[in-house]
Amino acid sequence: MRTTLYPAWRHEFIAICGESRPGLPSDEAARDLFARIATELQAHGLSLDDTVRTRLWGRDRAARDGGSGARLQVLSGPARSASSSYIAPSHFDSEGSVAVDLWAMRGAAQKTVKEYEPPIVPPRYIVTSGLVFLSGVTWDTGTLDEQLDVILPRIGGSLQDAGASWAHVVKVSCFLHRSQTVQALREGIMRVLGDERGTLLSGEASVEVEYNFVDGYSTPGKLIEIETTAVF
Repeated sequence: MRTTLYPAWRHEFIAICGESRPGLPSDEAARDLFARIATELQAHGLSLDDTVRTRLWGRDRAARDGGSGARLQVLSGPARSASSSYIAPSHFDSEGSVAVDLWAMRGAAQKTVKEYEPPIVPPRYIVTSGLVFLSGVTWDTGTLDEQLDVILPRIGGSLQDAGASWAHVVKVSCFLHRSQTVQALREGIMRVLGDERGTLLSGEASVEVEYNFVDGYSTPGKLIEIETTAVF
């Protein structure tokens, strides 16, 4: 398990990345991993209630589904946070079936959680101390361009609902299916957002943008999932 402490956006963060122990059913593996993460957080004066974002990785679909179900149980109530999940066997260095990246922020236990209507597994976003963390946004039908036509306006709507906008975005993490290209994604983003907002994600503005490749998502048909963080 790897732990990193760092300052960002006028706050103190801790990032913990770990893989489950091998040989455990995926739900049990995830619960055990979150217990180990909780112990690590406690060593730094934090708890799972301070979690602002989690990213869960499954070696295959069964592992993603089992791990995601366990996460929903463990990170409930005050620990509920922005979330996403992916299938990516190449992510693993061990024989574990589930991996988790978790970000906690000192003082984030005072966060406000905004659910989708009706509620679904991930919350729509959380707000704490002037920061907005959106769960991964995705769509499961159509081409990459057709999915971006749904995803990007939804992100914009959530930002607006939280009292922010694309101009407040400080980090965007794109998880692209291996069948697609980053160039096609960049062109699609510019097409939907236009020059003024699209440059935020093109590398021409002071926004941290990262592109990652994965093999699958919560359901088949998805080609892209985008996580967004904003400061206002």
